[in-house]
Order: sequence, then structure tokens, then C-alpha cells
Amino acid sequence: MKIQNSTVVTEFILLGLPQSRNIQLLVFVLILIFYLIILPGNFLIIFTIRSDPGLTTPLYFFLGNLAFLDASFSFIVAPRMLVDFLSEKKVISYRGCIIQLFFLHFLGGREGLLLVVMAFDCYLAICHPLHYSTVMNPRTCYALLLALWLGGFVHSIIQVAFIFHLPFCGPNRLENFFCDVPQVIKLACTDTFVVELVMVFNSGLLILLCFLGLLASYVVILCRVCGSASEGKSKALSTCTTHIIIILLMFGPAIFIYTRPFRALSANKVVSFLHTVIFPLMNPVIYTLRNQELKASMRRVLSRHVVC
Repeated sequence: MKIQNSTVVTEFILLGLPQSRNIQLLVFVLILIFYLIILPGNFLIIFTIRSDPGLTTPLYFFLGNLAFLDASFSFIVAPRMLVDFLSEKKVISYRGCIIQLFFLHFLGGREGLLLVVMAFDCYLAICHPLHYSTVMNPRTCYALLLALWLGGFVHSIIQVAFIFHLPFCGPNRLENFFCDVPQVIKLACTDTFVVELVMVFNSGLLILLCFLGLLASYVVILCRVCGSASEGKSKALSTCTTHIIIILLMFGPAIFIYTRPFRALSANKVVSFLHTVIFPLMNPVIYTLRNQELKASMRRVLSRHVVC
């Protein structure tokens, strides 16, 4: 990426990390525990779905992609946080900030769209079971996967393109522990009202519409399930409940961050920490804990490979 001549700032100082050494140590240990326990669990989900011939339905295809996305998402911010906890100078270069911002929204946007696709898959499986296998064939699944990558890229490149052309001539102190749109925009040496408006429409409005649409679709699905007397009623309820939990974890903090004017609030750092570090690792694990079929398959995989 070529930096504009008007850009004077070459690095940003991260102020989002807690100043107390004891709190820093607590957060450091918390992130490390998540990495050592939950992150391998996400890779185990991917390996189980890939190795078990019984888990070939679109549901598990998209769940494996969700685990991959969340594992990838966790590598954008958390590793650098762990390094910053151990260093006195907590800075990130201008170029590194732009790259971090790009991948943060690239994977985050793709995951939001993936949840929409999973809701569509759940709706077809429960409300139109006779047409499910015809509509959700392998070709459709891979076409949707490609559309997710393209959608995430377009969403992210819009963010980067607007920020990349803003002049930064100081100050260079970011009130966060990573680079994100609300904090970076406020450091520009120009009026950013139009840029903020574009960002709110690109991120905030899109997130809010997806969130409301997903909740409405699952309400319809739950009403359909509760009114039926099929044998798979309990499994469908468990799947829908799990999806709703993941939607709340994914979209709740995002709505707080991106659907309002970019103003500094005391809760911003905590919400950003949960949204970018903790929740992405938990989403697939929450799904696995409520999926009996996947848990049984994971036990078979572990017993087959670990015992051998």
C-alpha cells in the first residue's frame, strides 16, 4: 500500500491496554488460557468435520467455516496484545494499522454474512425439508462461500479506501488496543463527518439490518418448530437456540461500536476486547456444546487418534 504524501504520522501509540500491572497480568493470563484451550478446540472442530464422513451436510460445512473464521479472526489482534503486555513501547506502524484494520473487517464482515447463510440453511432444513437437498447442494454451498469472501472483501476495502486517503498529521494516540475505524478516523487532520457517515452506513446499518433480519428469521423458525410434532423437534430447537446465542455474541458488541457516532466512551475498550478476542473463540465452542452429534464425533476422533 502506498502512503499518501500528506501523511505525516508514521506510527500510532496504543492507549487501550490497562495501565495497572496487575490488571495487565490478569488480562494476559486470560488471553493465554483462551489460546491454549479454546483455540485448539476450534481446530478440533474443523478436523472432526473434515474427517467424519457422517458430517457432510451443509450445516457442518458452514460450521467448519465458522470455526476457521473465528480462529483466523483471533490472530489479528490477540497475539499483538500479548506482545504489547511484555513491552514498554506499545506502538503500531501506519502501514501495520491499515493492514490490521483491513483484515479485521474482512473476516468480521464475512462472518456476519456467514451467519445469515446459516440462518437461511436452517430455515430451508426446517420449513422446506422436501426442497432442502435440491437447493442446498454442494455447488450452491461453494457458490455461497465464494460470495461470502467477495462480500467481506468489498465491505473491508470500502473502509480502508476512505481511511487511506485521510491526512494524519498528529496526534497519534489511539484510545484502543488495536486499530479500528472509530478511533483512527478521529485522528485525521480534516473534517471527517462525511467519512463517518459512510462508515456508519457501511458497517452500522448493515450490521443492524442483518441482526434484525436474523432474529426475525429465527423467530419464524422457532414458531414453525414449536407448532410441529416432528421427531427432530428437540434437535431443531437446540440448533436454533445455539444460532441465536452466537448472533447475540457476534452482533451485540458490533452494534454498540459501529451504529452510533464515533465518540469515546468508557465502555468502548471492554466491548472491543470482548468482540475481538473473547467471543470469536467462544462461538464454535458454544455450538459444539449443544450439538450431540458433533460431540459424539469428536469423541470418536479423539479416541481413534489420541489413543492410537
